Amino acid sequence: RKGMSILEYNGGCVVAMAGKECLAIAADRRLGVQQTTIACDMTRVFPMHDRLFLGLTGLATDATTLQNKFSTGLNLYKMRENRDIKPKTFANLVASTLYEKRFGPYFCEPVIAGLDENDKPFLCAMDLLGAMSCSDDFVVSGTCAESLFGTCETFYRPNLGPEDLFETISQSLLAALDRDCLSGWGANVYILTKEGVTTKTLKARMD
Repeated sequence: RKGMSILEYNGGCVVAMAGKECLAIAADRRLGVQQTTIACDMTRVFPMHDRLFLGLTGLATDATTLQNKFSTGLNLYKMRENRDIKPKTFANLVASTLYEKRFGPYFCEPVIAGLDENDKPFLCAMDLLGAMSCSDDFVVSGTCAESLFGTCETFYRPNLGPEDLFETISQSLLAALDRDCLSGWGANVYILTKEGVTTKTLKARMD
């Protein structure tokens, strides 16, 4: 019998999608220990600043460590540079942070989603060693990544507005969650436009 990967130990998934001068990032709310559900109010998506989000799947303890590490680093960056970090620069910071610990890695697979200075969406996912995979349409991470790829490829259309993008990412995520026992129990969706951020909570199957 194949053993469970440490990346699947706590379950969970994150998906980000690009629209027209907007983007959406969503994550489920389940925290588990293998097949046992511990809580259903887990936060996996963190605002780094007004136009940048970080999603973390994998081992929950390492996710907390990385979130604190990057929050501190970005505060120091803003003090030194007197500006917010660009999404692409932040992605390189995350990648180098993961890669420098490659012999004893953080067991997390991050998703970075942000709007650049021209309001163009930037999406990037990476593995636990920091190998970056950037995309113009959507990126996924977590225990139901295979299902998410299928649902996102089915529902996604380019140049969607904020409302249509919310509907698309929500339906993609909910359909994928139904096919994975290690994630689910509700979801949080964040819609980022040049006007600001809208946060919505989705109800999902609670079994």
